[in-house]
Amino acid sequence: TLGRSRCFAYWQEFQKCYARADAPQECKLQADDYLECLHHRKEIARANAVKAEFIRQAEHQAKEGRKAADVLAEGVIVGVGLIRRDEPNSQ
Repeated sequence: TLGRSRCFAYWQEFQKCYARADAPQECKLQADDYLECLHHRKEIARANAVKAEFIRQAEHQAKEGRKAADVLAEGVIVGVGLIRRDEPNSQ
């Protein structure tokens, strides 16, 4: 059996709100939660912002004399998978 999807609870909340609402706009928050669960747009945008800031700081430290590889090797963000290390021949 397949069971319920990971976003089913959000769908139920949206559906319940929509059934009771006088206007669909009243359920904007529930709809946003459901769509975020499906597509992870806010999560991806936040991860990209964190990645961009990490890269900006790494470049700044590299300008101060540290090698970029040393900065990346020490970076915790690489270890949690927010940044994928590109292989030299991957482009």
